[in-house]
Amino acid sequence: MKFGIDRLLADASLRRPLEGKRVALLAHPASVTADLTHSLDALIAAGVNITAVFGPQHGVRGDLQDNMMETPDDTDPVYGMPVFSLYGEVRRPTDASMDTFDVLLVDLQDVGCRIYTFLTTLLYLLEAAARHGKAVWVLDRPNPAGRPVEGTLLQPGWESFVGAAPIPMRHGMTLGEMGHWFVAHFGLDVDYRVIAMEGWRPDEAPGFGWPESRVWINPSPNAANVNMARAYAGTVMLEGTTLSEGRGTTRPLELFGAPDLDARSLIAEMRRIAPGWLAGVTLRDFWFQPTFHKHVGQLCAGVFLHAEGPAYDHKAFRPWRVQAAGFKAIRALHPGYDLWRDFPYEYAFGKLPIDVINGGPALREWVDDPAAVPADLDAQAESDEAAWRAARAAHLLY
Repeated sequence: MKFGIDRLLADASLRRPLEGKRVALLAHPASVTADLTHSLDALIAAGVNITAVFGPQHGVRGDLQDNMMETPDDTDPVYGMPVFSLYGEVRRPTDASMDTFDVLLVDLQDVGCRIYTFLTTLLYLLEAAARHGKAVWVLDRPNPAGRPVEGTLLQPGWESFVGAAPIPMRHGMTLGEMGHWFVAHFGLDVDYRVIAMEGWRPDEAPGFGWPESRVWINPSPNAANVNMARAYAGTVMLEGTTLSEGRGTTRPLELFGAPDLDARSLIAEMRRIAPGWLAGVTLRDFWFQPTFHKHVGQLCAGVFLHAEGPAYDHKAFRPWRVQAAGFKAIRALHPGYDLWRDFPYEYAFGKLPIDVINGGPALREWVDDPAAVPADLDAQAESDEAAWRAARAAHLLY
C-alpha cells in the first residue's frame, strides 16, 4: 500500500498544482516515506519549494517528553527555513507564519483519538487557512486504531486543545477524513484536499488499521507501538488521575497502576463489575517502577492491556470502557481513593483534567456514583456512538 506522501512523490501529476507555489510542511518524526526518508528531505529532493516548516505538540523533532512542555520557534539547521511551533507561545498559527506559504502540506501520523492534539492543530490550521486564503492538503496516513468508534461526544462548553468539537474519544477516521468533517461541520470556506492512501484496508487482520509492511515510528515520545495506539482511547484518561500511565517506563499508555493497589484484586473486581466490557483484550497483572513522572522510584502494582496477540479481538475491544471499569473497580475496593488530579490540564483552567479529557463530567460522575452500573454509562455512550457513525459516514474515503 501507499501512504499519501508516497503517492505524492510517485505521481508528478499530483504535485503539479504545487508548481510555482510556496509550500509549508507540518511534520514530526513519523513523517517519513516508505523507505524512512523524512518527508521534508523527500519533498525538497522532488523539487517542491518548501519555504517553512510547522511542528505540532512535542515538536518537529518529537523530543519533548511530557504534556505542556512547549517548543520554541526555530530555524531548520539543514535548509535554513523557519520552523514555527504550534505548541509553544501559540497553538494557533500567527498571521506572520501564515504569510510564509501558499499551500500547507500536513503529514502527521495520528492515533485515532480525539484527545491526541494533532486533530485540534489541523482544525486551527484550517480555520486560519480559510481566513488567509491558503490551501491545506493532508497527505493521509492510517488510523492505527482502525474504524471502531467509542465514547461520549464532547459536550458544548467543554472545548479545549484536547477536544475542539463534538467528537467521541475514539473516532475511527484518518486525519484526512477528519479534515473533511471539520470543513463541513464548521462551514469553512477553504481550499482543502486529501492525497489519499492507496490500498488501506482497516478491517483486515492482523493490522486492523496499521499495515504490517510499514515500520512504526513514534509520532510522539510515548506512542511506542500499535498496542499503545489501540489502548490510548482508554489509557489517556489516566493523565487526569493519580494513577501512573507508565510514563517513566518503556511501555507508557499501555498500562496503569500505583504503589497502593493490588493488581490481581483490581482485575478480579473489573471482571465482576463489567465482564462484558473486557472482551478482546488480555489484562495482565505485573510490577513496574517509574524512573520519572508519577510515583517515580516507587514499586507499583499494575495492570497491562494487551490489545495484541491471538486473544485480541479488534471489534470487541473497547479501551474507553476497559479503563472506566478500572476506575470503577478502584472506587469499589477503595471508596475514598484519591483518584482525580486537579491542575490546569492542557491550559484548561478551573476544570478537573478528567472532565477536560472526556469533554464533560459524565464519566467521572458515573465512576463516583456507587449506585451507577455499566448499563448507565452504556446508555449515554451508545447513543453518542451511533450519532457519530452517522455523522462521519459521508466523509469516509476508504
